[in-house]
Amino acid sequence: MAIMVKNEQQIELMRISNRIVAGTHALLEKSIRPGITTKELDSLACDYIKGHGAEPSFLGYKGASNVPYPASICVSINEEVIHGIPSLKKLKEGDIVSIDIGAFKNGYHGDAARTHAVGAAPPNKLKLIEVTRQCFFNAMQYARAGRHLNEIGAAVQATAEAGGFSVVQDFCGHGIGREMHEDPQIMNYRQKIRGPRLCKGMTLAIEPMVNEGGYGIDVLPDGWTVVTKDRKCSAHYENTILITDGDPEILTLY
Repeated sequence: MAIMVKNEQQIELMRISNRIVAGTHALLEKSIRPGITTKELDSLACDYIKGHGAEPSFLGYKGASNVPYPASICVSINEEVIHGIPSLKKLKEGDIVSIDIGAFKNGYHGDAARTHAVGAAPPNKLKLIEVTRQCFFNAMQYARAGRHLNEIGAAVQATAEAGGFSVVQDFCGHGIGREMHEDPQIMNYRQKIRGPRLCKGMTLAIEPMVNEGGYGIDVLPDGWTVVTKDRKCSAHYENTILITDGDPEILTLY
């Protein structure tokens, strides 16, 4: 495992890409409403990213299925965990929608995800969104120089299960920089090994994916869309962070 450590110049370039991701999320948060299509959200995101001199990181990306991803962002509704493909499907009152955005500029990627309620969502869905967000912030307390990688995943799992939910085990967070997915893989559950020791200059995308029911998933025939096996709801929250001498720096907050 070769974890890339960035210097100050590289970190500043990453800040630029991640600010574009953050700005795109801010735009889409204001745009989410009943009746809007996921394809409209994708178009808004693509225009914003390109308008800031970047390219959508996800467009054309080839995953495990070797099928190029056909859109600029991932938009996943209700039981869709991640990698939902934008379409003419309209958001409905009470849905929850997870939006994952990546931007590539000056040779570096930014990456973040959020889950939003569409209109007035029921309390169980709002709790799922909030616990998933809290999973990230509890885990981030361990994203410090000298700590071990496994402490991040253990905190995600403990927070999710304390809320009555489960964490997806088939997908994980990752290092990020010149490549969208770099070492290390960041699991969202406790492992037996401590994993590598974190150090200043590492940039990580920590992304809890939390299910309302069991942790099992299915991948739909499109080769991308991941759904919960029991078809209960899922939420996703992600930021790109920088390991420093002290508190980690979140590069994708707005």
